[in-house]
Amino acid sequence: MSNTELNIKLRELKELKIMQDELQNEIDSLQDEIKSYMTAAQIDTLNVDVFKVTYKEVTSSRFDSVAFKKTHSELYNQYLKQTVTKRFVLA
Repeated sequence: MSNTELNIKLRELKELKIMQDELQNEIDSLQDEIKSYMTAAQIDTLNVDVFKVTYKEVTSSRFDSVAFKKTHSELYNQYLKQTVTKRFVLA
């Protein structure tokens, strides 16, 4: 791939990422509006046309690794696992 081709692809990628961010902002805004409506109406399930929307509390249990590390640091370190990944960043 020539520098010119690479430059074109990078510019296109940057433009698409900007569009992606803008779309994500629009999605978040619409979701927030719907959530606000549901909260104000005190409903957790909404059926409109072919759509079913739920917005309700969900309880989950998660392992508190920070607290475990503080109280059992040797055991915590014994089970650490290193991973290697490649990161692609366009700035």
